[in-house]
Amino acid sequence: MVEIKSQFDPELRKRIVKKKQVAVIPVGSIEQHGPHLPISTDSDIVTEIARQLSEKENFLLLPTITYGVSYEHAPFFNLSIKESTLNTVITDLCTSLLANNIRTIFVINGHHGNLKPLKNIDEKLQKLSKNKLDVFSLSYWHFMQREFDHAGFVETSLMLAISKNIKMKLAKKGLVTDGMNKSQISSLGRLATKSFPKVTKNGIWGDPRKATKREGQIILDEIMKNLEKKCQTCLTGHSSKLHQ
Repeated sequence: MVEIKSQFDPELRKRIVKKKQVAVIPVGSIEQHGPHLPISTDSDIVTEIARQLSEKENFLLLPTITYGVSYEHAPFFNLSIKESTLNTVITDLCTSLLANNIRTIFVINGHHGNLKPLKNIDEKLQKLSKNKLDVFSLSYWHFMQREFDHAGFVETSLMLAISKNIKMKLAKKGLVTDGMNKSQISSLGRLATKSFPKVTKNGIWGDPRKATKREGQIILDEIMKNLEKKCQTCLTGHSSKLHQ
C-alpha cells in the first residue's frame, strides 16, 4: 500500500512511471450516530476498509473525503455538502489523477446519502476522459450479508472492531423493523432520506446494545473478502455491473 499523503514527489512519480497504479478514494460523512458513536463514524469505517483494501491489493490510498450529503439528519448535528459538490469533487479528483497518469480508480463509499451523487459517475468520467479513465464506485455495505443499519448492531460492532472512541454505556435501542414487511421498511427508508429523526426518533436505526468487537471483526472480514473479490473482477473486466 502507498498512502498518497505521506509520499514524496520524486519517488511517487517514479513509481507511477514504472508501473500502472490503481487509486482508492474513500468517501464518508460527518453526522450524528446516536449518543454512543462519534459523528465521524462513516468516515472512520470507510477509511479502515479502504486502508485494508489498499494494503492487500497494493493500491494507492488517497485521503478520505470526510464530508458527505447528510442533510436528512437535521436537526441532529451534521456537516453536509451538496450532491452537486460531492459529484464535482470526485470528478475533479479523478481527472487530476488522470493528469498524473493514474487511470483506474475505486471510489469506496461509506454513507448512504452519498449514493445519488455517486450514481453513474463512472459513465460521466469515461465520457469526460474519452474512455481513458476506469472509475468504479462501490458502497461497502453491499458486501455483507447483514442488513445495514445506522448506529445499530452492525455499525456499532464495526466501530468496536476498529476504534476505541465508543461509549457503549450510552447505547440505546432505536427503530427496529422486526415484524415489518418489505413494503413497510421501504416506505420508512424513503421517509428517512428526507428526515432521519422523524423516522427513528433518537437517530438510531437498529439496536446497538448487544454489539461486540468480535462480531464487528467477523462483519469486517466478510466485507473485505467480498470487496477484494469485486475489485479484482472489475480490474479483469469480467463484471457486468460495476456500480454498486
